Amino acid sequence: MEEQAWFMDDNSIEDQRLPHQYCNPKEFVSPDHLAELGVLYWKLNPDNYENDPELNKIREARGYTYMDMLDLCPEKVENYEQKLKNFYTEHIHADEEIRYCLKGSGYFDVRDKADRWIRIWMKPGDLIVLPAGIYHRFTLDTSNYVKLIRLFVGEPVWTPFNRPQEDHPARKVYVKSLTENAGGTLKAH
Repeated sequence: MEEQAWFMDDNSIEDQRLPHQYCNPKEFVSPDHLAELGVLYWKLNPDNYENDPELNKIREARGYTYMDMLDLCPEKVENYEQKLKNFYTEHIHADEEIRYCLKGSGYFDVRDKADRWIRIWMKPGDLIVLPAGIYHRFTLDTSNYVKLIRLFVGEPVWTPFNRPQEDHPARKVYVKSLTENAGGTLKAH
């Protein structure tokens, strides 16, 4: 696995687009630790996304029937700074959040079982699945550009429910899955 993830410093007042490493040197988070949280990851070829048999296999196995593209940069997004603030507000979704990075880079931050932030650096070829009900947020890094494919089961729904959401059905299912899967890990492949 080529992804890079680390515990981040949540108390920093620096620009959200910086790495925000918790320790120096970074305290990296293993793929198994992310899998215990239900976060799935694949490394694919971003230059072949239209004809990639591995992507097609993942889509078919997981029921991702809808796909679109999102170009995030100041020149292409109206109210760019406000959009980034919205994405960076801690929230959950009732459904999985699936993103495949084709160009550029950005960070997904997810909460672990101890409520610490883990920063996951998305770069070209990274496909990530965040489970429904996990607290998370997103920001670009200092490159200020990312081109993502968004995947959905059925029609696209991207409704954020800002924290706190402990009584949301998706959150309850997610928290229950953490306790039931304690010690076991999910595998992307």
